[in-house]
Amino acid sequence: MMNMMTQTKTQGKAQVLVVDDDPGLLRLMQLRLEAAGYGATLADSGERALAQLAVSRPQVVVTDLQMGGMDGITLFEAIRAENPALPVIILTAHGTIPDAVSAVKGGVFGYLTKPFDAKALLVEIERALAVSGAMPNATGDDDGAWRAAIITRNPAMEEVLAKARLVAAGDAAVLIQGESGTGKELLARAVHAASPRSNRPFVAINCAAIPEPLLESELFGHVKGAFTGAVRDNRGLFLSADGGTLLLDEIGDMPPALQVKLLRVLQEKQVRPVGGMQHVPVDVRVISATHRNLESELAAGNFREDLYYRLKVVALNLPSLAERREDIPLLAGHFLGELAARYKKDVTGLSPEAVELLVAAAWPGNVRQLYNVIEQSVALTTTPRIPANLVQQAIQREQTEFASFEQARRKFERDYLAQLLKITDGNVTQASRLAKRNRTEFYKLLQRHQLDPRLFKPQRA
Repeated sequence: MMNMMTQTKTQGKAQVLVVDDDPGLLRLMQLRLEAAGYGATLADSGERALAQLAVSRPQVVVTDLQMGGMDGITLFEAIRAENPALPVIILTAHGTIPDAVSAVKGGVFGYLTKPFDAKALLVEIERALAVSGAMPNATGDDDGAWRAAIITRNPAMEEVLAKARLVAAGDAAVLIQGESGTGKELLARAVHAASPRSNRPFVAINCAAIPEPLLESELFGHVKGAFTGAVRDNRGLFLSADGGTLLLDEIGDMPPALQVKLLRVLQEKQVRPVGGMQHVPVDVRVISATHRNLESELAAGNFREDLYYRLKVVALNLPSLAERREDIPLLAGHFLGELAARYKKDVTGLSPEAVELLVAAAWPGNVRQLYNVIEQSVALTTTPRIPANLVQQAIQREQTEFASFEQARRKFERDYLAQLLKITDGNVTQASRLAKRNRTEFYKLLQRHQLDPRLFKPQRA
């Protein structure tokens, strides 16, 4: 439904952050990098470099080892703590080569000795870009094409994208975590687009939206006559995605019985349709996504530990919209242009006061909620520039009315369980029988909603 747009590199150039307390060397580095087609950002200290990283994420950092104040190693350690996938190259004098070698063993990408050879510097930068996944792909396509649907200038989001590009090159299972509406499926599609499987199918399924009796058939397929209503064979989504990528959205809501079957498919790389006798080989890269805290689900016994580690070879954690507020004007502007065309309205922008309201809002529904607010504003505006009062009304309406499917379902579950406990005076055995659930499973549901049966027992005088 919604796009999150393109990256903010200057004219698509790879960006190099150069850190040195020698102004002359900084200027020389800038000239050589720009002549080679790179964008160069300069910082005359480690402290200024960290401030710059908070504004935008480069693709490579080149830093001097010895500087006044923060030295190159301290800078590298600070970068690694926040951006572990960002390659750092150190420039070092001959007398400090042992320190540089030690730094490489500690995770620094590489080092060059001063005075450095310009050609050697460019080779090292190209090597770093290739390893970090920031180089154009082999087909010659624009490097940003794989993430063209993602709008951001937020460093945390850029770090997620850098990791996504790295992991896309292989077949490692990816777990995408983030609140509802942050764009988990969009990121999964970006990983697929950057992968060698990009010309094969991308298939997505929401595990929370399909009833348990049908989910197995949807995933693994069924043969004709396997159950009532199975009037023809169904390949299932695993086979439909053969050679490509399968996104298992809201994996945290998958029923325990299906978790066992999914684990077997991932281990054996073959599926058996419901009602079938033959196993069929399948080659699928699995990406899963959830807004749940799977560690908590593990502790509560709701999610299998072996499946968790099978799915979470690489974890990508999407920041909430509130954590990337600098992206709000970019996203709002893009959505406005898209919606103005759909509604055939001559809307040119938002008033400055309206933008301020958007940036300051809470956004519990994240990017999806922002899209809804812009759509309401475009639909109701009678002026070319959307005024602040219209945006305020849309935000207030969203804050009171916005409820995700998951929020609504959890509220229903909690109210339903509480009603059963009231009817049975807190008797879990009777309540579980009424709910047609075994006692152990019923207890897990009570724990999930933090309902204590003792509170529903009659009070003795």
